[in-house]
Amino acid sequence: MRFIRSILFIRLAFAVVLAGASMSVSSLPAAAQSAASGRITLVVPLAAGGAMDTIARVMAARLSTQLGRTVIVENRTGGGTITGTLSVAKAEPDGNTLLIAPSATLTVNVTIYKTLSYDPVKDFAPVGMYVRVPFVLVANAQSGIRSIADLVAQAKANPGKLTFASTGVGGSPHLAAEMLKSMTGIDLAHVPYRGSPQALNDLIGGHVQLTFGDPALVQELIATKKAFPLGVSSLTRMATLPDVPPLAEAGLPGFDAVSWHMVMAPAGTPAETIAKLNEAIRQFALAPEVQKQMGTMGMMPVASPPPAELQGYLKSEIERWGAIVRRAGVAGSQ
Repeated sequence: MRFIRSILFIRLAFAVVLAGASMSVSSLPAAAQSAASGRITLVVPLAAGGAMDTIARVMAARLSTQLGRTVIVENRTGGGTITGTLSVAKAEPDGNTLLIAPSATLTVNVTIYKTLSYDPVKDFAPVGMYVRVPFVLVANAQSGIRSIADLVAQAKANPGKLTFASTGVGGSPHLAAEMLKSMTGIDLAHVPYRGSPQALNDLIGGHVQLTFGDPALVQELIATKKAFPLGVSSLTRMATLPDVPPLAEAGLPGFDAVSWHMVMAPAGTPAETIAKLNEAIRQFALAPEVQKQMGTMGMMPVASPPPAELQGYLKSEIERWGAIVRRAGVAGSQ
């Protein structure tokens, strides 16, 4: 638990430093904020201190320089990201209020909620994607599971008795495991937790056998042999775990279950404004220091495709994850 708290503390401390930098910029006199359209607010629908918030603050600082405008981060929490997301959907479509959206907010929520107060396709315009976040499938060190073949053999010999932890119903780790079950035809019992630290502590203690873990949190577990990595959920290897193969190469061809972060604007935002922001976000993700920082956090930087391509990608992801949610039997469960 100590090393997990240490990592989370480092993330939070870094976010606070960057927040201070952003506040110092936003406290400049109005005359110094020369852009006629005012400052840009990046709304993060999650609490401060997490990985998404940390990178958002790095983005705000760089966009302030690139665009010559004040860019700040504002955390609007509540409703499992819905509160902050809805606030941006209702904002003026002038490019001054943008959403930093995790993929589940735009894809999984469409199917898992009985009613959703926003439509990710109709109420928003994609601006730019800047990162993909893979997960690492790890097994309890005493489980004897050292490969996908071992997992399948144990699960078929003991149907429904092997357990996997997740950070909650409908979260990326949960649905990645459901994808795994579907592709292998095995039965695993789901044990949801409130967050990664609790899930990983129970994995170490042997209370659960498997989980798709946050790369930044499982690296030390792997190094100290408290957990065994079976593969990463992306199609390519991670820079921080180069010896761990993608699950697609470890017995599950085509397996691809990653989260991603996309900047969204309210629908109706002028195309030229979106195009300018898209290029700025693309340059942000291409910056060597940004790529290095994302890499150390277990993230994969993305040089954003153009907005029109992102719109098509979003629709395909809604369909893909919707099918997984329905197959898991949790459609309309929230």
